[in-house]
Amino acid sequence: MTAANHTELTPLSFMERASVVFAAKEAVVYGDRRTTYAELAAEATRTARGLRDAGVGAGDRVAYLMPNLPEMLVAHFAVPLAGAVLVAINTRLSGPEIEYILDHSGSRVLVVDTELYPTVAPHLDAAGGLAEVFTVDDLGTGTPAGTSALADAVATARADPLPWTVTDERAPISINYTSGTTGRPKGVVYTHRGAYLNALGELIHSRHTPGSVYLWTLPMFHCNGWCTTWAITGIGARHVCLRAVDPGEIWRLIREEGVSHLNAAPTVLISMANAPEAGPFPRELIATTAGAPPSPTIIEEMEALGARIVHVYGLTETYGPHTVCEVQDDWEGVEGAQRARLLARQGVSYIIADPTRVVDEAMDDVPRDAATMGEVVMRGNNVMAAYFQDPDATAAAFRGGFFHSGDLGVQHPDNYIQLRDRAKDIIISGGENISTIEVEQAVMSHPAVLEAAVVAVPHDTWGERPKAFVVLKDGASTGEAEIIEHVKATIARFKAPDTVAIVDALPKTSTGKVQKYVLRDREWTGHDARIH
Repeated sequence: MTAANHTELTPLSFMERASVVFAAKEAVVYGDRRTTYAELAAEATRTARGLRDAGVGAGDRVAYLMPNLPEMLVAHFAVPLAGAVLVAINTRLSGPEIEYILDHSGSRVLVVDTELYPTVAPHLDAAGGLAEVFTVDDLGTGTPAGTSALADAVATARADPLPWTVTDERAPISINYTSGTTGRPKGVVYTHRGAYLNALGELIHSRHTPGSVYLWTLPMFHCNGWCTTWAITGIGARHVCLRAVDPGEIWRLIREEGVSHLNAAPTVLISMANAPEAGPFPRELIATTAGAPPSPTIIEEMEALGARIVHVYGLTETYGPHTVCEVQDDWEGVEGAQRARLLARQGVSYIIADPTRVVDEAMDDVPRDAATMGEVVMRGNNVMAAYFQDPDATAAAFRGGFFHSGDLGVQHPDNYIQLRDRAKDIIISGGENISTIEVEQAVMSHPAVLEAAVVAVPHDTWGERPKAFVVLKDGASTGEAEIIEHVKATIARFKAPDTVAIVDALPKTSTGKVQKYVLRDREWTGHDARIH
């Protein structure tokens, strides 16, 4: 193997190619801002040099707390170009949750949107290694919130080229934190190699071309936008940035910018299909959906408007999507609800991954009978390198030589998998994972609460939402609204239960374990089966 026949894989090379092949082409649209690929590459280079001049070194972590602004897209190239590791933080988290991620990741720099700065400001002093804070507004101008070294460095940095290469493709490119579904969130380490290959998978399975116009309805902080940050750039397509998901604005951009592709959780598709502005798409829209299993109803509604649904499934630990419900030739004659039911399955592995399995406790494949449940396990190029600074959790996740998803599913005779349940009572609300344990702990921190159990209940818009069942202490008095507000003040507001039922006792086993399935089954009676 020589330099002539081997190159270390990195999505940085996508920007290098795009800036040459598509130099004058419009790369990014955000309001009145229009940026070419040559300009985008120059901005990424200046930012990378600015980070270096501010003291960011190889392997340092650089955190971004930002919605889908052009600066967030730039970060996906600038941070690794500087030799650092990107930590993109969920903008919906509370201040203490953000503080934990900054501290655990050891982030040296935080770049934060001006509107989000007040959320995190009181917690910055407690974030151990944080040396710089830089705020950015919608216009791309910056004002330092801490010292001014980074602001000055970026403003004065040269745009002289830096090499769009790496010496080790297995080095970290980003750390993405899970939703903390079993307690504290875990930092999932992505490599340059994995990001490069999964980006190619996105291009293939979502059918992108240089003529694609991609609307950013999926958060860039979520699995690096399923690696689409790098993918769209690599193919030389056009990014259309969107600060916040608003159905009316989505429809306007689809019509005015000629949007051809978007990625979104089913709840976003529901909001689009039911918006007053809804109507037939002016061109075929390829909508790639995941986060929660889409219902056949929304698939049918979106296809009736002219969308082509690409249903994918994965986790933070698999760079986002790992499987896709590949459409077979003989499905083309199938219409309506039957076709939608076929498309609602999670499908088969991406082209860049190993076959996905459904296994029993002995790691043997379950029968492909669409009935026998087992755990979904994965292996391949788009499986994480490790949990950051957590060797025990890493070893547990990779036991038996596969990544254990914790999801329960079945396998159909045609090899397509379909999820049936979450192994740890996870609630998936609008594409966001919510830990029942975390919510229960927040509820029980209320001084009047003795015991609490939280389960998923059906919701027309979000798929499912948390409901809390609460036993009060003797003589204590409180109400539903007070408990909900208490939880909202304790953890991220979207995790708070919508309803609270005050009960005399919780159903328990003989050993005292709460039987959550009893509560859950009562709530889902008369509704479609809860399949996750």
